[in-house]
Amino acid sequence: MTAIRVGLLALLAGAVLALGGVEVWAQSPLEIGAAALFVCWAILTALKPNGRVYWSTLNWPILAFVSIGVFQLVFHLTAYPYLTRTQLLKLAMYFLVFFLLTQAFRTRADLSRLVWFLMVLCFGVSLFGIAQHFTSFEQIYWTDALKTPGEPFGPYVNRNDFAGFVELTLPLGLALIAFRAARREQLGIMGILTIVPISALALSTSRGGIIGFAVEIGILALLFRMARGARARGRAMVAAILVLVAIAAVTWIGANQAITKLSALKSPEVTLARRFSMAKGAAHIFADHPVIGCGIGALVDVFPRYETAYDGKVVDHVHNDYMETLAETGLAGGLCGAIFLFSLYREARDAFKAEQGHFSRALHAGAVAAIAGLLFHSLVDFNLQIPANALLFLTQAHLATVPPLPSRNQQARRRPAEHSPETGAESKHVVNQGDTASGGRQ
Repeated sequence: MTAIRVGLLALLAGAVLALGGVEVWAQSPLEIGAAALFVCWAILTALKPNGRVYWSTLNWPILAFVSIGVFQLVFHLTAYPYLTRTQLLKLAMYFLVFFLLTQAFRTRADLSRLVWFLMVLCFGVSLFGIAQHFTSFEQIYWTDALKTPGEPFGPYVNRNDFAGFVELTLPLGLALIAFRAARREQLGIMGILTIVPISALALSTSRGGIIGFAVEIGILALLFRMARGARARGRAMVAAILVLVAIAAVTWIGANQAITKLSALKSPEVTLARRFSMAKGAAHIFADHPVIGCGIGALVDVFPRYETAYDGKVVDHVHNDYMETLAETGLAGGLCGAIFLFSLYREARDAFKAEQGHFSRALHAGAVAAIAGLLFHSLVDFNLQIPANALLFLTQAHLATVPPLPSRNQQARRRPAEHSPETGAESKHVVNQGDTASGGRQ
């Protein structure tokens, strides 16, 4: 299973570094890699005498959403069959990666590695984005071959997509600090891993991203209040100080530029008025295709007929994930999305409220904050249409709903029961599985 974990981490990092996975040359390796990992997992599981399959309830709405696209293709209900087919390949890749994440990352050790990987990835990409921002504006990887007409930041073609990436990876570090899940000797490195991404987010000048991050801070504060303790307050102050230090860092390295862009009445990319007009056009598409939509991925072909404020640019996404979903999949897709979010909320709530250790509670809190921030940002952007960010969103969905893990003290109290004659084999099984997120379904 180690090879599966390494492969999944490589897919996540590769998607981010390959321009967020938006180009065809980046998507194909992701799809092939996900399929190959699934085949490897199936073989390994079949060869194990006690192989187990964990099934998340979130799988059902994802599969139902994929089924809508298949239905559109089979019954010729999509305006652009080719785009629907390519989008279905992408959706299948999302499902396979999420399914494998639920199989491969369940123990404390594996989840800890995943969290540290996400924090280091967030730090590395943010540091790269800051360096590139000051040395090679409007270029990616310092080359004209990847120069884009928009405003790239880091490896992302669009600074708003980079902001979504930070929103999805940054809260975990803050949660580990605030909920006392990090050892004292780890606070320094965690502080560095947190300050740099906050600074990069501010320098990206993505208003939606900055507001989304503010929402994440509010969610973390609310969750901390729900689970607060007298000893935890000191760590919460550390997390708050890190945010203030990050703001000071931005002030030192580029506040004038950030303030100028944030206070501009017009965005260099898409104005708020233009975003509203695109959402209005998507609403008209939904009104004409209310049940099954115009076809997954077909919005770019249909939208010109519903254009209300033509500016000479091709509209492939409407800067609102919710309206785009309704336009392409109708009420059927909207229902799948609502069921997914409701199931996610219910399982994340139950997981956070359950008795568990500091690491497990911080894991759930950070993941919930990351999800909430991106869902808010999705009102004005299309981060869920970016493969890298969609994969990270599903990764956080897994972390938010993974069954609670006992604390090390709770686990230690269970160990004497292993030798208790009254408890027998059943107690021994509990001890052996004590560091594993239980609750999976066969």
